[in-house]
Amino acid sequence: MKRSGSGAHGSNSNLTNLTEGAEDTLSFRLQAVEKEGVGAGKTPVSLWHDVTLVHIDPATDKPTPYLNFICEIPKFSRKKFEIATDEVGNPIKQDEKKGKLREFKKGDIFFNYGCFPRTWEDPTHVHPDAMGCRGDNDPLDVCEIGLRIVQPGDIRPVKILGILCMIDDGEADWKVIVIDAEDKWAPFLNDIGDVEKHLPGTLNAVREWFRTYKIPDGKPPNVFGLNERFMDRSYTMQIIKECNQAWKELITGEKERKIQHHDEEIKKLVRKLSKSNLLSLAPEEDEAPTF
Repeated sequence: MKRSGSGAHGSNSNLTNLTEGAEDTLSFRLQAVEKEGVGAGKTPVSLWHDVTLVHIDPATDKPTPYLNFICEIPKFSRKKFEIATDEVGNPIKQDEKKGKLREFKKGDIFFNYGCFPRTWEDPTHVHPDAMGCRGDNDPLDVCEIGLRIVQPGDIRPVKILGILCMIDDGEADWKVIVIDAEDKWAPFLNDIGDVEKHLPGTLNAVREWFRTYKIPDGKPPNVFGLNERFMDRSYTMQIIKECNQAWKELITGEKERKIQHHDEEIKKLVRKLSKSNLLSLAPEEDEAPTF
C-alpha cells in the first residue's frame, strides 16, 4: 500500500481534527487536517478517501497486519456522528432528520462505532447472502469491541474478527467486528470464535443492540442474513475486499459509467456523493490491499 504525493495517510500520526460550528448544532463539523506540511492546519483531509485501508506503521512506513478504523461514535455515547460522504473533505457531522439532530433513543452504544476508509457498500450490488438487498451507499461499518474509548475522527489500527449481515430498511448493512490492535484482549482474539470463548455474551449483545435500536423510533426490529450468524475472519476479508474494489470504481467514475441501466433512484444515490471531491481522489493503489 503506497503513501504518495496525494497525501494518503496510513495512520493518524500526522493528522489532527479541527472543529467548525458550535457543538449540538446542525453546522457542527469535525474536519481532519495535516499537522505538518504545506497544507498543515488548512487543507481538508478526507477520512474516507485520504486514509489507507491498511494501517501503515509510522515508524517504518511499512504496511502492518492491521486495518485502519475511523471512529465516528465513541462507546458509552449516543450522538449519531457520521462521515459526511456528500460533502467536500468528508468531515464528521451529527446526523439529522427533518432539521433535528439524531441520537440513539435506545441509549448509549457500548462499543466504538465507525467505518473503514476506502470502502463503499455499492447500492447497485446485491450480495448473495444479503437476502436480495442492495448495499447502503456508505463506507463499511465497523464495531470495535476493545476497552479504550475512541474519540470521533480518531484512527486506530484494528484486528479483523468477523462480520454480521444486518438488513436495515431493505438495505444490506454489514457490521464488521474488530479489536484495537493495542487492546489487552487483542493477543487472544484472532477470529470470531475467540470472541465467544474469551468474551462470552459480547456478540449476542452487539446483535441485540442492532436488532432493537430503532424500536424507540417506532420502527420494527432489524433482521439479519445468514441465519443471524457472525461469520469468520476469512469471510469478512472477502466482504472488505469487495467494498474496497467498489470504492475504487466509485472514485474513478467507473461506477457511474456502469449504472446507465439502473433505475433513477439508484443513479441519484451514486451521484449524491461529492463528485468534485471524488474524482480528484483517484486511488494511488495499483493493487488491492494485501491482508
